[in-house]
Amino acid sequence: MDFTIIKHAVEVDHGIKRLSMRFIKQYAAPERARLSAELCTQISEEFERIGLTTLPRTLPRSENEFVWVIQRDSPLGEVVAVATVLANLNTLGASPVPQLFDNYPGAKQVLT
Repeated sequence: MDFTIIKHAVEVDHGIKRLSMRFIKQYAAPERARLSAELCTQISEEFERIGLTTLPRTLPRSENEFVWVIQRDSPLGEVVAVATVLANLNTLGASPVPQLFDNYPGAKQVLT
């Protein structure tokens, strides 16, 4: 998997880029006909290794879906990391702000 083009595109766009899963698959595994759960997991791990994160956190298996690719060490990436921790604490019932995701149910869905 060679995601240097994706990493540079994210950097050029100030730390965030909206990409289709079809585009990502072209760089991850162009020989594969379809996205599988295993391939999506491998893509996520490779993104993490090179300092990128995605929203939604769990990559969709449909090539027609779009995801946000975010540079992890950017201010926006740090905000997403904090929000992810809050969403996970909320799921565990240990949220410091218990009703936070009652007002933002879509946010919790993409962060977990």
